[in-house]
Amino acid sequence: MAIARPMSERVERVLRQTPVHDIHTHLYDPAFGSLLLWGIDDLLVYHYLVSEGFRQFDIPYDRFWAASKTEQADWIWRALFLDHSPLSEACRGVLTVLHSLGLSPRQSDLGKLRKWFAEQKPADYVERVLKSANVASICMTNSPFDDEERPLWESGFARDPRFRAALRIDPLLVDWPRSAARLRDWGYDVTPERSQRTVSEVRRFLADWTRRIQSTYCMVSLPPGFTYPADTDTAWLIREAVLPHGREHGQPFALMLGVKRAVNPALKLAGDGVGRSNLDALQNLCAENPDNRFLVTVLSRESQHETVVLARKFRNLHPFGCWWFTNTPQLIEEITTLRLELLGTSFTPQHSDARVLDQLIYKWDHTRRILARCLTHKYTELAASGWEILESDIQRDVTELLGGGFDRFLRS
Repeated sequence: MAIARPMSERVERVLRQTPVHDIHTHLYDPAFGSLLLWGIDDLLVYHYLVSEGFRQFDIPYDRFWAASKTEQADWIWRALFLDHSPLSEACRGVLTVLHSLGLSPRQSDLGKLRKWFAEQKPADYVERVLKSANVASICMTNSPFDDEERPLWESGFARDPRFRAALRIDPLLVDWPRSAARLRDWGYDVTPERSQRTVSEVRRFLADWTRRIQSTYCMVSLPPGFTYPADTDTAWLIREAVLPHGREHGQPFALMLGVKRAVNPALKLAGDGVGRSNLDALQNLCAENPDNRFLVTVLSRESQHETVVLARKFRNLHPFGCWWFTNTPQLIEEITTLRLELLGTSFTPQHSDARVLDQLIYKWDHTRRILARCLTHKYTELAASGWEILESDIQRDVTELLGGGFDRFLRS
């Protein structure tokens, strides 16, 4: 007679074996060459670690940014891994990556680690990372306003089907006068003033880029003070261009809410902050546009509960991920448990937000461990209520949470 395995073991096994569809990253198709970051130096100069490093060393900002990536990585390694224990989640992530690759940071200096990474062939390394992280597909972040990225899309390239595109339109919505000038340069008949002709041309721009990159969804990151409806260029463009585009092309609109840009400009990418979002805007968008689908992630802890309650009221709203400052084990577990208790499995608990390929390893290793704890607890409670937990139930739920539910929402 077979001995029943503990619930935790059953859940952990299914989570390890089930591939994940990572629905938001800042990675690039390998065809983009140097834009796809990987290796020890890119891991160490990740903006999470840059801001943490400046809490430990007194290097002037200008000197840090003028230094080579190698020198920057040396400073961060010394400050965060040698002079202090690497207790933060970002530091632990680097160690998880190295350990998974069979490298011992305690026994290897940076020179030896750099030598190991330099010996890797990029194509083979991409395969190794995706296999190690058990990632089946990746959604990129693709902006027509990025001068490094745009020419590659315009010239065309052989796509890796595992790297899916997402159309990022922040400049269009948060800096319309400057973006209008760029669209004119690209052949779109727009003006900074609001007009039907401009709306038509913005929609043509969105349609052109949706087709060009075969985008999965359209996305924007907005500040805490975003309101809708409102007499602003942002609200006008969303109402007149983005939402009609989404209905016509079957494109969900992803809203990443609550970022305060350049709280400390001297930190550059690491200098953004967080604020509590006005979720009345999200409520109004969902209520007024039942034929549009909305993906949402909010940056502040204080905004999480209200977001989940809104998702209970609007089936066209799909919460996803624990973004940036909520991407810590304590908050991921808290937020995931809250969502499970109010939404069941009708959300996507995490996206990696990876900017460096290697980060897929640690972000999904750590996420799977947290999900295992959350699901084990909930299944144990169900069993105590007399509900038998079948292996097929666990597999169905895990598949849903690791991207299956997201794909179903895209098709709804």
